[in-house]
Amino acid sequence: MTTAYTGPRLWTDSVTMTRRGLAHWARQPGQFAAQLIFPVMLLVMFAYFIGGGMEVAGGGDYKEFLIPGMLALTMAFGLESTMVALTQDINKGVLDRFRSMPIAPSSFLIGRSLLDMLSSAAALLVMIGAGLAIGWRWHGGAAAALAAVGLLLLLRFAMLWVGIWLGLVAGRPEMVQAVQILVWPVGFLSSAFTSPDTMPGWLGAVAEWNPMSATAGAVRELFGNPTWSSASWPAEHPVALAVVWPLVLLGLAVPLALRRFRSLGR
Repeated sequence: MTTAYTGPRLWTDSVTMTRRGLAHWARQPGQFAAQLIFPVMLLVMFAYFIGGGMEVAGGGDYKEFLIPGMLALTMAFGLESTMVALTQDINKGVLDRFRSMPIAPSSFLIGRSLLDMLSSAAALLVMIGAGLAIGWRWHGGAAAALAAVGLLLLLRFAMLWVGIWLGLVAGRPEMVQAVQILVWPVGFLSSAFTSPDTMPGWLGAVAEWNPMSATAGAVRELFGNPTWSSASWPAEHPVALAVVWPLVLLGLAVPLALRRFRSLGR
C-alpha cells in the first residue's frame, strides 16, 4: 500500500529527484546545451533571414515585435525531453524501484517539473541575452519586466504539466515523438511571428485565443514593445488572458496527470 507523504518530506524527496536530473545533465551536457541553442538559432533565422520582409501593423521595429513572441515560443520547446525521460523511467522499471522505497510517490513528478523549470529559466535567460545582442530592448520598468518573465514561466509550468500528462498517456518514448508534433501547431498558429489580423478570418480567430498569443501579447505590453491591435477581447486584455489560460491548463492537466500516475501502480 502506498503511503502518503506531505510537507517537508515531500519537498525533500522532490529536491532529491531534481538533483538526480541535474546529475544526468552533468553526464550529458551536450543535450542540455542543444536545448539552449535551438531557440537562439530560430531567433536568428526569423530576425535576419525572414524579418527583413516583415512589417508590424501600426509601425515599429519587427525585432521588438519578434523577441517577445520568441520568448513565449521558447516556453514550448524542450517538452519532448521531459516526456521522453519520464517514459524511459517508467519502461526501465525505475519508477517501480522508487515506489518500493520510502519516498513520497508524487515527488517523482514534482522533481521532474522542478528540473524542467530550471532548464526553462536558463533557456529564457539565454534568449533574453540573445535578444539584447541583436538590438532588442524593453522600455518598461523593472517591475513590468519581472512580471513578463513571471508570465512566461507560468505558461511553461502549465505546458509542462500538459506534457507530463501526455507523456504518461503515451507510455513509451517512441510514442512521445508523435505527441510532440502537437506542440508545433500550437506554437506557430499564434501571434509569435505575425499579427493574427494578417491571417484568414477563422485562422486569425484561433490564433487570437491561442494561449501562446495571450502570453506573447502580454509580454509585448509589459516590455513596451510593438504589438498587434484589434477590437477583440484577447487583443485588449492580453495580461488577464495570459494569467487565465495557464491556470485553466493547470486545473485540467495536474489532476489528469496525477490520476494517470497513480493508475500506473495498480
